[in-house]
Amino acid sequence: MNKSENNKPVVCVFCSSSADVSAAIKSDGAEFGRLLAENGFALLYGGTTCGLMKIVADAHKQAGGKLIGVIPGYMIERGINHPDLDEVHAVEDLRPRKQAMLDKSDYIVALPGGIGTYDEFFDLLTLKQLKRHEKPMFLLNTGGYFKPLLALLQHGIEHKTIKAEHLNLFKTLATPQELLKSIRNSALAKTLS
Repeated sequence: MNKSENNKPVVCVFCSSSADVSAAIKSDGAEFGRLLAENGFALLYGGTTCGLMKIVADAHKQAGGKLIGVIPGYMIERGINHPDLDEVHAVEDLRPRKQAMLDKSDYIVALPGGIGTYDEFFDLLTLKQLKRHEKPMFLLNTGGYFKPLLALLQHGIEHKTIKAEHLNLFKTLATPQELLKSIRNSALAKTLS
């Protein structure tokens, strides 16, 4: 297991950099950040003070969690890095950031987000499909946010551009509590294997 410096399993979270997301998305993001801290998981994310990313990070930190940021140097220069990071890993750009986030985490989660979140999740999902990693991957489907995405994937299956078994490479959960339970079950399975 790829643990943080204080021996906590690490959950990588991809999510929106927008502050204009719905109240439900904000609430679920904060709740998930808090639950991770209360259950002994470190949070690894993009390291900024932008939008939902900041909400999740602040809730995690306020609940006593360990906060790890992987952030491009030019974002640090712009002053948008979170001031309360316990670990900072500076990278050159977004592409090496994704690899660093994969390398430093045990679990991969996407909360509602935009183009960047989709890019990050699908990049790592493709690597999992190619058996370049076996880390559990999850979507938090707040208010059915990912329903159109899941329908698109089903459309791909119907047209034989996507294999049905590839949908088993990740799990979709409706609430932060269900998501945490699934992560804990994955952690338990790892210790028993």
